[in-house]
Amino acid sequence: MQTTQVETGFRRELGLFDSTMVVAGSMIGSGIYIVSAAMARELGSPGWLLVAWVITGVLTITAALSYGELAAMMPYAGGQYVYLREAYSPLWGFLYGWTLFTVIQTGTIAAVGVAFGRFLGILVPSVAEDNYLVAPIHLSTGYAVSLSTAQLVAIVLIALLTWTNTRGLKYGKVIQNVFTTTKTGTLIALVAAGIFIGRNAAALSANFGDLWTPRGFEPIAPGVTALSAFGLLVALCVAQTGSLFSADAWNNITFTAGEVKNPRRDIPLSLAFGTILVISLYLLANVAYLMTLPLDAIQHAPADRVATATVNAIVPGLGAAVMAIAILISTFGCNNGLILAGARAYYAMACDGLFFRRAGTLNEARVPAWGLVLQSVWASVLVIPRTFDASTGQYGNLYGNLLDYIISAALLFYILTIAAVFRLRKTRPDVPRPYRTFGYPIVPALYIVAAAVILVVLLVYRPATTWPGFVIVLLGIPFYAFMRRSRS
Repeated sequence: MQTTQVETGFRRELGLFDSTMVVAGSMIGSGIYIVSAAMARELGSPGWLLVAWVITGVLTITAALSYGELAAMMPYAGGQYVYLREAYSPLWGFLYGWTLFTVIQTGTIAAVGVAFGRFLGILVPSVAEDNYLVAPIHLSTGYAVSLSTAQLVAIVLIALLTWTNTRGLKYGKVIQNVFTTTKTGTLIALVAAGIFIGRNAAALSANFGDLWTPRGFEPIAPGVTALSAFGLLVALCVAQTGSLFSADAWNNITFTAGEVKNPRRDIPLSLAFGTILVISLYLLANVAYLMTLPLDAIQHAPADRVATATVNAIVPGLGAAVMAIAILISTFGCNNGLILAGARAYYAMACDGLFFRRAGTLNEARVPAWGLVLQSVWASVLVIPRTFDASTGQYGNLYGNLLDYIISAALLFYILTIAAVFRLRKTRPDVPRPYRTFGYPIVPALYIVAAAVILVVLLVYRPATTWPGFVIVLLGIPFYAFMRRSRS
């Protein structure tokens, strides 16, 4: 087993609670407060909206339980990169790390940063995506670059959290624990308020009195709607893009394995505890939405901000401000976890000669500062480009397109990583496995089959946002060849 990483250079300062906070904190961002609106439009009924979240929960927890075996086998910095490298080849590990750096981790950091700026704008009106310091400069028909006050806030947030994490793991750990605890409490408060205070007879009767009848749905494709059994299957698969993205990043704790005190025990446990906690709260949040708002109000919540509409129904006029504060806390903590963890994957790649050499070094605080800086720079670059729709005159964000493209590629890497449990059981049966996947072989096999079905449906019905993700992955091959030659 290849172990080029100098694991003794890290300080093992993360306990079980800290590790669980990394899992939960990286998962909870702004998605849970927004994506249910689009999912409700795609599925068209309260019952199937809840089923979609149950599917997300089963997939996420199943994947986390499967990753636990790999994490206990290989408790090294780099996590999923190491698993793919050891199960298949250095090329597959690199392609994952390449995609992680170019889009998955950095694109998500950029997206969460802009979400922080966007919701800060509710409290501070001068912070807005159309309040420009540098007005859009069009590069082509559909693309431009700009610097708005919201974009500037995103870049400052990324820089601030990168700086605190370069000072040592203890700083990143404290921020993560404080903000994850706070935002988990905030989400619990939203759930409790919706279920016990906001519940109203009209919403209960309309939603829970008629769980399954489709209404107000959008066609998934010409002739394909949630009215038919096949259309419903397609809608459930397409809806997963929103819910799975909201529940993603749970695997980030595996990147930090070199800094967990008892990784063979604590990483599998933190994966289980963190994902179960977050998925339970996500499902309950949707129950709270349905107990407070009729389905139509969820489907057409202004700017898709379902949680804001829910709080407004409970405390009229305060929803926007209350949820802005909640999401600011949530996105701050989420970005800290993403920034902290991502650099450890690049560190492992650099130790193998497959990334910038300086990213494989640790600073005086025993953290990969150069990896943190490189990640910060690229994430900040992704904040600046804008998309432009000439028909509406509206600007979007390029990272949003990139994240749409990469969801399917990320799903592919999850499938490959869980398949690695089977492969390594066969090729390396004698390697100690302090934790073995729960329900093996049925549980991991179910994930592979379900995720493959979702992937096929997305390829057929969302090709424009699916195949470009695979192109990004394939673009890593020439870079891999270049890095190998440079290493030689």
